Amino acid sequence: MIVEQLGMKTSQENRMSVYLAASALAEFFADIALCPLEATRIRLVSQPTFANGLVGGFARIAREEGIGGFYAGFGPILFKQVPYNMAKFATMEIVLENALHMYGKTKAQLSHSEATAFNLGSGLIAGFAAATISQPADTLLSKVNKTKALPGETTTGRLIKIAKDLGPVGLFTGLTTRLVMVGTMTALQFGIYGQIKTALGATNSVEIAKA
Repeated sequence: MIVEQLGMKTSQENRMSVYLAASALAEFFADIALCPLEATRIRLVSQPTFANGLVGGFARIAREEGIGGFYAGFGPILFKQVPYNMAKFATMEIVLENALHMYGKTKAQLSHSEATAFNLGSGLIAGFAAATISQPADTLLSKVNKTKALPGETTTGRLIKIAKDLGPVGLFTGLTTRLVMVGTMTALQFGIYGQIKTALGATNSVEIAKA
């Protein structure tokens, strides 16, 4: 029992490291499965005549380019999704924790409507942070998957060339639209997430004291 209490105390004291590590690892493994689908989707969008659909596009890339064709954008997708996920979850927890501290209540003391409002607000800010951090990588990912690499051209070389061509401003093109989209989506995600936790009785039983 004492060991369990010490473990809980340690995890609470190092909760930010736990949030970041858990979200990064989860996203890394998810991206292994996501990358081929993302590569096919982008190819179909950028080249409408490439194939008739996802299955056809998947088969053509596999036939013409092999496994490497699916993972040409693996570096960019990690660079995009891992910081995105880390920023989203860490920011949400930080904002929620500080907002509750200023409000003067713990999670357990919030009414249903208050909890929903805090989840939505924290999720919105988390979405803004995640969208901003991942925007350059999102731009590079879209560009690198639109065309095949030239003979002898490496993914790293392509990324460097694209980044130089776009410049800092170009890498953040479309950020305003993405802020609205990702911010709204993330707010809804955390709002639904909070509702499900409440419905299943999975809310935190231990409140974290503000240091």
